[in-house]
Amino acid sequence: MNPRAKLIFSMSLLLGTAITISSNHWIMAWTGLEINTLAILPLISKSHHPRAIEASTKYFLIQATASTLLLFSSMVNAWFTGQWDITQLTHPLSCMLLTAAISMKLGLVPFHFWFPEVLQGSSLMTSLLLATVMKFPPTILLFLTSPSLNPTLLFMMAIASAALGGWMGLNQTQVRKIMAFSSISHLGWMAIILIYSPKLTLITFYLYSLTTAAIFFTLDATNTLKLSTLMAAWSKIPTLTATLMLGLLSLAGLPPLTGFLPKWLIIQELTKQELTTAATIIALLSLLGLFFYLRLAYCATITLPPNATNHMKQWHINKSVNTFTSTLVMLSIMLLPMSPTILTIP
Repeated sequence: MNPRAKLIFSMSLLLGTAITISSNHWIMAWTGLEINTLAILPLISKSHHPRAIEASTKYFLIQATASTLLLFSSMVNAWFTGQWDITQLTHPLSCMLLTAAISMKLGLVPFHFWFPEVLQGSSLMTSLLLATVMKFPPTILLFLTSPSLNPTLLFMMAIASAALGGWMGLNQTQVRKIMAFSSISHLGWMAIILIYSPKLTLITFYLYSLTTAAIFFTLDATNTLKLSTLMAAWSKIPTLTATLMLGLLSLAGLPPLTGFLPKWLIIQELTKQELTTAATIIALLSLLGLFFYLRLAYCATITLPPNATNHMKQWHINKSVNTFTSTLVMLSIMLLPMSPTILTIP
């Protein structure tokens, strides 16, 4: 892709995100989401591969449907209450439609079907954008409207997302699909605590984005797209592959790594709200995710490729590991001691 075109699309992504997260009016928030969608489509389809074209078409159709629902939700609310302010969403039908629209944009169950397919059709860096940056504006909209949303509906969607994200990731061999189901599972954790502690939802999203970015940059450095390629990664960059294992375990939520912090705080908050059953269920469902993270870590660090293979081994990497990637990896592993500081983030 032309570097100037890539710069324009990247700046449009930043502009759309900035408009959405800083707006008070539903029309401005909708405009920002539309700019984001139009900016990411060329980045998804830039390889001109049939799978990439299919992914961009699916993404466009889903996002257009979600944007229509979001606009309709705000119009219904304005019709009954006369309010276009995002924080003044009070009509029950509007709240229901908004939950469906944002869930469709994020990929929450039962609107999750498009997400693994779109990630599989995109490059690693575009997949990173789809899993982190593109989910930031809808998450902020959920954060702003959290007092008005239906707790039962969010609770059911959260449990279903955590269960399906863990269950569907068990049998995958493509790394991007595994990361997609990992994202769906983490969205379940964010949704279940949204009503009771919106700030905790944002902290969970920030730490999830940090760890996911570190993993995607590492996978890009080793040019890894599937488990069989991951098995040969140890011979390319042993140190980075070892830290990749720790990053995956951090995403699984194992102490004393960074990823343990949001899950620990969410379970603690659910217990304070006397939702011990919900905390137990979602903690047990995280074991499903732990299995495929351990599987990835096992393939990356313990499994050695067989000597007689039918394909040429890539013994040398094409890209140097930069300081940015190393910093991300370190942060995704070692932030747990800074818990008191992280909790002061607004």
